Amino acid sequence: MMIGVIADDLTGANATGVKLSKQGLKTATFVRSASLANIKKYDAICLDTDSRYSSKETAAERVRQAIKKLKQWKVKIFCKRIDSTVRGNIGIEIDTMLHELGEHAVAIVVPSFPESGRVSVGGYLLVDGILVQETDVAKDPLMPVNQSFVPDIIQRQSVHSVSFIGLNTVLSGVDYISNQLKEYIEQGQRIIVIDAVNDEHIESIALAMIKIKNKTMIPVDPGPLTAHYARLALHQELCPPKILMVIGSITSLTGRQLHYLLARTNATPVYVNPEKLASFTNSWGEEVERATFMALNTLKKEDLLIITTYHPANKQINLKDLSHVEQVTEDALARRITDGLAVISRKVIENSEHPIFGCFTSGGDVTASLCAVGRANSIEIEEEILPLTSFGYFSGGYLDGLPVVTKGGMVGDQRTIYKSLKFLQMKINQKRSGKHVNFN
Repeated sequence: MMIGVIADDLTGANATGVKLSKQGLKTATFVRSASLANIKKYDAICLDTDSRYSSKETAAERVRQAIKKLKQWKVKIFCKRIDSTVRGNIGIEIDTMLHELGEHAVAIVVPSFPESGRVSVGGYLLVDGILVQETDVAKDPLMPVNQSFVPDIIQRQSVHSVSFIGLNTVLSGVDYISNQLKEYIEQGQRIIVIDAVNDEHIESIALAMIKIKNKTMIPVDPGPLTAHYARLALHQELCPPKILMVIGSITSLTGRQLHYLLARTNATPVYVNPEKLASFTNSWGEEVERATFMALNTLKKEDLLIITTYHPANKQINLKDLSHVEQVTEDALARRITDGLAVISRKVIENSEHPIFGCFTSGGDVTASLCAVGRANSIEIEEEILPLTSFGYFSGGYLDGLPVVTKGGMVGDQRTIYKSLKFLQMKINQKRSGKHVNFN
C-alpha cells in the first residue's frame, strides 16, 4: 500500500514524513519537479508543491499535478499536509483534492499538532495557549493570519460549506465522532473541521474515520492525524495480526492500564483465576485447561488475545494463608501462578488455528516463566519503547523468533500497555509489508 502526502512546503513535508516513518512506514520526501526514481520501495511519499505563498491558480495547478503523479503510482491513501499555523492556500488546495479525487472524497481537517503546542478548541487554533492571530504569524509579510476560527479560514477560500465537530463530541469517544461524521456526510458535507487538544483525541478521530466506508477519507492536518490514519489503514489492509498479551500483575496500576487498553481496543479478556493457579492440587491443571479453551475460542473471533489474572471484581489473594494450606512457600505459589499463565500462553501459541505474530508480557516473573516454559534461551533486545519497556525477539525453544514486548509490572502510566501494543503492531506490520526489517 502506498500513502501520498501533498504538502505546501518542504519543511512541512518532512514533518509529516517523520510521523509516518515512526509508524513503521518507509517514507521519503520529494521536492517539486524532482526525479522520482525507485518510488516503489517506499510505503509513503510526501510531495512538496512549494505552494504556500503561490497564487491561488498556481497552488491549485500544483496540487492537481501532484495528485496526477500519485494516481500513477497507485497511491491508495491521499493526505493533505497543512501549515500548523494555518497559513497558505488551505481551502484552495483542499477543494482541488476533492475535485480530483471525485464526489466520494471527504476532507477531515484537524489543525492540531499537540507536540508543537498547537491545539484546536471550539474551532479556534491556539499556539501555546495563544490565539494564532495574536502570534507572530499575524505579521507574516506574505500571508498574515488575522483570525483564529479555522472553519472560517477555510470557508473564505473554499467553494464548499465547512462543517465543524467540537471537543464535546471528541471527548465522547470514537462512536460519537463516527456518527457525527456519517451525519454530515449524508448531508453532503465534504469538509469537516474537528477539535483536538491531545494525541489521544487525534487517534480517536482517525479510528472514527476508518469506520466510514465507501468514501475516500482525506486527512488534512500538520501530521499527527495523517500518521494515525495511515497506521490504521495499513493495519486494516494487511488483515490484523493475532497478538497475545499476558498480564499477570494484579496492582491498581495494572488495572488502570488494562482498563485503558480495553477502552481503546474493545478486546474480550480471558480472565484467569489466580487463586486456582496458586495451588499444587488439581485446580491448577483444571484452570489451565479452562483458560486455554477459552483463549483458543476467543482467538477465532478476535485478533487481540489478553490473558490476565487481573479482574476488577477480584480481591488480592493471600499467599501467606494459602502457603500454610498447601505446605509450600509463598514464593512457590507465586511461581505457580506465573507458570500457569506461561503454560496457557504456550498452549495457545502451539494450538491456535491462526499464527501468533507477536507477544506482550507484563511483569518480570511472567516473562521469566514464559521463557522457561517456552524453552527460550534468551530475549534478543532491539530497542527501548518506554522506560523499563523493551522490544525484542525470543531466541530458541518453541517461541524462537517471536517478537515480544516486555514491561515491568509497576511501570508506566495508564497508556503504557496500549502504547506497547501499538509499537508491537507497527513492528509486525513492518515485517509483513516486507520493506524494512528482516525479523528472525
